[in-house]
Amino acid sequence: MKPETVDYGLYLVTDRGLSRGRPTIEVVAAAVRGGVTVVQLREKGAETRDFVKEALAVRRLLEARGIPLIVNDRIDVALAVSADGVHLGQKDMPIDMARKILGPDKIIGISAESVADAVAAEKAGADYLGVSPIYATPTKTDTVAALGLEGLRQIREAVDLPLVGIGGLNAGNAAEAIRHGADGIAVVSAIVSADDPETAARELSRIVAEAKVREM
Repeated sequence: MKPETVDYGLYLVTDRGLSRGRPTIEVVAAAVRGGVTVVQLREKGAETRDFVKEALAVRRLLEARGIPLIVNDRIDVALAVSADGVHLGQKDMPIDMARKILGPDKIIGISAESVADAVAAEKAGADYLGVSPIYATPTKTDTVAALGLEGLRQIREAVDLPLVGIGGLNAGNAAEAIRHGADGIAVVSAIVSADDPETAARELSRIVAEAKVREM
């Protein structure tokens, strides 16, 4: 999948610790039925072999539906399973090195916690930015203070890359993120921890689509 063709509208980030005992593949399948457009597989604590096994299963599911698989941090796993790309944090491998390894057609997303991060990532050749955290969230504890909607707007004004807002986003505030410049929203617990991930994804997909129409 070419980076420029990706729809970042509803971006799921997996977390087996928040899935209430449900297998990741089950949650992903339900979320995709509900309208998720991108899936990032994040497995911070998994052994490499387990990560690869899970990534292969998720890739097969998504490939049949034309939905990109992004692997969090692990370039080796992304290459091993022919994922569509990787998402890297500010302390991970530099973009230019990652691009040399992955090649020109893989998607490279970068976490941006400030305007400076965003501008640097765009100059270095990132394909999209995960702007975080919009709101404080217990899902990730290694981030800086929340940017808020104003921080998101400032990043939107500074760069032309697709922006995916992440951090404390849910059905109650997703539309505001779109109105302040996000091309899509990334969620973890709003889908992964939901009683019904498919229904949760469908509602979020509807909210994002309606917000985008209003911004046209």
